[in-house]
Amino acid sequence: MPGFHIEHFGCRAARADGEAIRDRLGSAGLGACHPSQADLVVVNTCSVTAEADRSARAFIRKTHRDNPSARIVVTGCYAQRAPEELARMPGVAAVVGNSHKALAPQILLGLASPNPPAPDLVPLSTILSPGAAPIWADELFAHSFLEESQVSPGVQTRPNLKIQEGCGNRCSFCVIPMTRGSSRSLPRAAILSQVRGFVAAGGKELVLSGINLGRWGADLRGVCLPDRDRLASLVRSIVEETALPRLRLSSIEPMDWDDDLIGLLGEFGASRIALHAHLPLQSGSDSVLRRMHRRYRPWHYSEKVAKLVSAAGPGLTLGADVMVGFPAESDAEFEETLAFVRAQPFGYLHLFPFSPRPGTPAERWHRDAPVQPAAVEERLSALRALAAEKALAHRTSFLGRDLDAITLHTPPTMAHAGRTAALTGNFLPVVLDGLHPANQLIRVRVAAVNAERELVAVQVP
Repeated sequence: MPGFHIEHFGCRAARADGEAIRDRLGSAGLGACHPSQADLVVVNTCSVTAEADRSARAFIRKTHRDNPSARIVVTGCYAQRAPEELARMPGVAAVVGNSHKALAPQILLGLASPNPPAPDLVPLSTILSPGAAPIWADELFAHSFLEESQVSPGVQTRPNLKIQEGCGNRCSFCVIPMTRGSSRSLPRAAILSQVRGFVAAGGKELVLSGINLGRWGADLRGVCLPDRDRLASLVRSIVEETALPRLRLSSIEPMDWDDDLIGLLGEFGASRIALHAHLPLQSGSDSVLRRMHRRYRPWHYSEKVAKLVSAAGPGLTLGADVMVGFPAESDAEFEETLAFVRAQPFGYLHLFPFSPRPGTPAERWHRDAPVQPAAVEERLSALRALAAEKALAHRTSFLGRDLDAITLHTPPTMAHAGRTAALTGNFLPVVLDGLHPANQLIRVRVAAVNAERELVAVQVP
């Protein structure tokens, strides 16, 4: 049978899409292998920044150069945003946008078969340039929700279960509404079935993910049961109706952390729900947030953080995304962000420069009022130093303390040194003394923080 390789770019939700495609191809008898030996190579793209686009193109070129006979199929956000651009690249056999991602396994199997694809999979558009690939993409997103095969611990000890797709927000810098469509939710019954199947397969920690996770259920709500299909209600159902040992929530927008959801961290955070919250910030400046069309102000964000810390306690690890160099961002506005970040109890930050995305309002503003690259780099350096300082202080605060952790697939170099990779319930990386199999929930005692800001720990009874 043909061999395949899937290369992932982007967020947890995109990774969940790619893993679902992997499961379908594996179930059909295809075997995973290195891209240099694969008959089919799936490039699961991101398009949140220009660098993400460049990385995908570079991988496509390298794959075609190293393995000219491979049929390369490009899917994901870049494939939705600019399918014609990708269809013209040498080696690309098909482009499947997010609008048709649910059909990707059938299209791939059709390419792997000597028989042509079924009539209902005729491409929606074909570029007439010689050698260009067929395209499946439109703006309807009727075939976009790729419901996963049963998730189980395997390549990923802590797999993602994507329960929500698309985004209805209209942030001025973001291309995601164009590449993912409006918000759509996986029904509660399907989610609970997935969780129970994961537990039956021996899974210990499951990560709920989505493009805009906090909006799960908004499209499912009925007039009579307006509160049933909210994220907090779903999380309570998972905790109370399944035996899942640990549930982790991925990134949730600040305004979607309602009191019920925050309360669940206080109620179950010491047992069943990971003490970890990621709230995208983007900027600590009120004027920049307004230009970004974000739906909160800095004081709203601070209030959410205070409520989370009050409910979950000092063991909570809080993370955020921060963007630098938004069009017309002044030195004073950046200083507001720096001061705001300094005042919050962040355990880690994801930092990135503004990247103009085609078709967004911020792309136009960037042409008129760009922040110079030297200023962007200087600001990033200041934030990196602050982020490192806060991460070290947060992790050092756990010295001598006992924490819950899950063992991961350990890199060979670490295993050779007699140590195991693990992750605490509050999302801190651990180097654990001794060799332990992956997917084990254990208790560890923190002895030190190493140069890489990893916790060095030993297992305790």
